[in-house]
This record gives sequence, structure tokens and C-alpha cells, in this order.
Amino acid sequence: MSGVWVFKNGVFRLVENPQAEASEGRHGKRKMLVHLPTGEVVNSYAFLERILVGLGWERYYDGDPDLYQFHKHSSIDLISLPRDFSKFNSINMYDIVVKTPNVFHVRDK
Repeated sequence: MSGVWVFKNGVFRLVENPQAEASEGRHGKRKMLVHLPTGEVVNSYAFLERILVGLGWERYYDGDPDLYQFHKHSSIDLISLPRDFSKFNSINMYDIVVKTPNVFHVRDK
């Protein structure tokens, strides 16, 4: 048995791969946004925009230039995403899931 003993929340436990666990602790488990009707993973804003436009969402250009935003005329909802897709995270994914029910799902990679 090799690894590192870690004391957290009053409990000792053996961590066999401390680098992997430290990475998960900083960044959380990596998530992916899945388009349910096709089963495809959203891997770009171009793909996401095609789906959202098909659902009645439109690009919103009057807001923060550092954000990629979508709105729907029929609601007060606004989806705001970081302009850089590499900064697209689980919080953004869950925001999309809540505002487009039964269309997307967030899963662990």
C-alpha cells in the first residue's frame, strides 16, 4: 500500500494518487454539456449557438463585450458565457440546463 495519508474533516484516509486528487480539488471534476436529442457534447460556442437559435434564443450584443450572451424575447432570461470557450465551466453549463429544460444535461467527463 503506497500513497499519502490525508486528514480532512476529522477523518484520516489514504490517498493513492495525491496529484490527481489535488487537481480535482482545485478544479473539481471536469464536466461536459450534452445535447440530449443528439447525444453530442457541446465543444464550441458555434455548436451551442446553432442549438440555442433553433430554440428561439438570439445573440445579445448590447451587454459586456467580454461575454457571449443570448436572450429570448419571450422571457427575461439571459445566458451569459465567458467569451473564451476554455473558461466555459460547470456553472455556465447548469445555467443553460435550467434555462433550456429537457434539452441539455451536465455529465462528468
